[in-house]
Amino acid sequence: MAARQTGARSSKVELADIVRRYGAAFRATHRLCAVQHRALRAIEQCRTAALGGELRQCDACGKQRYVYHSCRNRHCPKCQTRAKERWLAERRAELLPVAYYHLVFTLPHELNALAQHRPRELYAMLFASASETLIEFGRNARWLGGEIAATLVLHTWGQTLSQHVHVHCLVAAGALDAAGQWVRSRRGFLFPVKALSAVFRGKFLAALGKLPAPPALLVALRAKPWVVYAKRPFAGPQQVLEYLGRYTHRTAISNERLVSAQADSVRFRYKDYAHGERRRIMQLEPIEFLRRFALHVLPRGFNRIRHYGLLANRNKATLLSRARAALQAPASSQRTGAPESVRAFWQRVAGIDIERCPRCHHGTLRLIAVFAARTHPPP
Repeated sequence: MAARQTGARSSKVELADIVRRYGAAFRATHRLCAVQHRALRAIEQCRTAALGGELRQCDACGKQRYVYHSCRNRHCPKCQTRAKERWLAERRAELLPVAYYHLVFTLPHELNALAQHRPRELYAMLFASASETLIEFGRNARWLGGEIAATLVLHTWGQTLSQHVHVHCLVAAGALDAAGQWVRSRRGFLFPVKALSAVFRGKFLAALGKLPAPPALLVALRAKPWVVYAKRPFAGPQQVLEYLGRYTHRTAISNERLVSAQADSVRFRYKDYAHGERRRIMQLEPIEFLRRFALHVLPRGFNRIRHYGLLANRNKATLLSRARAALQAPASSQRTGAPESVRAFWQRVAGIDIERCPRCHHGTLRLIAVFAARTHPPP
């Protein structure tokens, strides 16, 4: 593998193309679990005749166009835009008129091997340890003395698709105390990160000790410092939403980062954080590229976005109303309403009318046939 500074422009290569070309060789040489097989198969078949689709015809010029179904797999880079936008619409109603902090809880790389063999247990322990640490500090009268509002998002990758297990945390700058008053955090400060790191490490290792983890691993993990990173607060709710859009529904790699795919190499862009976030190009053999991608396929049904404190589902509406009352803020006017149509979604997000004829630009593409999933495209 190799890396160099980039100035190249992106080609049209997509992750699905790489899976189609090299997926069979990858499966033949690597042992995959069922959910990894499903993810790769879904990406390979996404928006092809294999999943079925529709035939539409322009009512003005007669042009016909096949529209194939999406796979809707959460690891497919082409199927996350609508899910992200729908999720953001639901979150707008929950934002409080306060600053928000961004914290990151990271697991040491010594745990990567265990994450590959027992991902469900390890990721659940990461969520529990990070959230319990934040809630404990929030309830401590020394810092806030109340119930915080936090959203945690799991990421398992670094920029080069290496294994880097961590959770991003979005935490409101304050807490609701038992008397129904909003306690604001100090200006520019939420919690001390060194203390957060020590408590987080203790909670995680206590949970890890209940698994059959090697004693030598536990000793090594206790001896090294763990990392909790805190960024300065966001300027306001709109900036929070922009952040959420970047982090919540990302896959390990987007199609926009792919540069090329050849018989001997896959090339993609990445940010080199060790050298001032320079943009560089990583080159990997196709099989190694797919191996790294498969590392980040989540266990089936595992929820990678979770809410805590005021945002926990059980009493969320009541607690958020109390928090707004304490902040003397009006009730949220945001309403999710009926699900947005596909046509309206693309019109709003990309300014594209998907039912407008791409040839004459005047007629409307009308549905004339529906075809079932098949292994070959229709004639």
